[in-house]
Amino acid sequence: MTVSAAPVGDITPDEGRSPDGAHAPVSVGYRRYAMGLLLGIYVINFLDRQVVNILAEPIKNDLGLADWQLGLMSGLAFALFYTVLGIPIARMAEHRNRPVIIGSAIAAWSGFTMLCGAAQNFVQLVLFRVGVGVGEAGCTPPAHSLITDYVPKEKRASALAFYSTGTPLGALLGLVMGGMIADAYGWRVAFVIAGAPGLIFALLAVTTLREPRAKLSAEMRRVAQANQVSLADTLRFLAAKRTFWLIAFAAAIKAFIGYGHAPFTASFFLRNHGEEIARLAAMFGLQSLGFLGLALGLLGGIAGSISSLLGGVIADRYAKSDLRGYVAVPAIASLIAVPVFCVAMLAPTATMAMSILIINGLIGSLWYGPVYATGQSIVPPHMRATASAILLFIINLIGLGLGPLAVGALSDVLSNGMGLGSADGVRWALILSTLFGFVAFALFWMARRTIREEMVS
Repeated sequence: MTVSAAPVGDITPDEGRSPDGAHAPVSVGYRRYAMGLLLGIYVINFLDRQVVNILAEPIKNDLGLADWQLGLMSGLAFALFYTVLGIPIARMAEHRNRPVIIGSAIAAWSGFTMLCGAAQNFVQLVLFRVGVGVGEAGCTPPAHSLITDYVPKEKRASALAFYSTGTPLGALLGLVMGGMIADAYGWRVAFVIAGAPGLIFALLAVTTLREPRAKLSAEMRRVAQANQVSLADTLRFLAAKRTFWLIAFAAAIKAFIGYGHAPFTASFFLRNHGEEIARLAAMFGLQSLGFLGLALGLLGGIAGSISSLLGGVIADRYAKSDLRGYVAVPAIASLIAVPVFCVAMLAPTATMAMSILIINGLIGSLWYGPVYATGQSIVPPHMRATASAILLFIINLIGLGLGPLAVGALSDVLSNGMGLGSADGVRWALILSTLFGFVAFALFWMARRTIREEMVS
């Protein structure tokens, strides 16, 4: 049973769909509000996730940690539960109220972020970061599913790219706010202030986000229920989709590089260009950590947001004539990013390094919209939340789980085992890890062969 797709007032056709593909329209005005709120939620998500990166050096000094422990605390401890719980929560999102799931998740991760400020040792900090990961597992899979219901198919990559700008914007706020608050009041207070706004967003999500399934008739809900499939069914369906696995592992490598670099970029500048950073900070009346948070936050946040938005717009535009645009755009960007980043790490001054990193920022997030849109479009509607969770499982387990730990361990080996010292150790750990970008390019490019045949919705 279907309902008419005829426009009603400012409601346009295909602006929202139920899990079984039936229309469940939302108005243009509400769609804009919902997208704005979901973006705000994702900004808070990444603020709470990434604030730890600018705080890495003072946490290390205060608690006496090694680089591998920083990597474990900022990456693997968070990612294990984040990735594993994402799938069962996504299964719930296939048939339960998605706004309630999102709101509950926000409250959980915000509370644990605030508790990080009370950690007295490495074990406590790891446990609280695990709690943050447990909470954040309930955000993106149901959000991706809601967005796909809210917007028409031809705007899907752009809409998901818009949502994904929460990544650089959240990192921007986390770096800027975390660095400045840590300079003024210490790293513990920075965690508390980072977590507090999430409680407001939790309330807004539960009370103002609409569940499109609520508009369906009893018959449509019965059909939707009948269309539900198991996790095993979804995995069997995806097993035949070569494109899905190619983009998943390509994106995982991109995440491995990005997440692996995040906890150590500020450390790189402090260890290799400490005097220059101190001079620049003094010019602005700041301390080194606050200045680095501001500089790296603005660089990554503004350039990354532009990159994410452009990736979605470019992919949607070229995909109208050739679906291969969804993977060609991130492939080319991945290839260019490798030499650009290496040159930045070898630059003789901090000013030059940051200037070059602007280029890297402008191309580093181009993959968000195309990858997530492909992940949603390669499966039927009733598999979307689960497909999103499986995609995020791969991306985050490899990227967030292994990236920081691998770069931190490599830095320790190069610094101590090979005698390079901490400054050159972290420099070459960052350079060597970015070379995996060539593998990401190859995987994205290979997906061009199958994407046109395997897109189903």
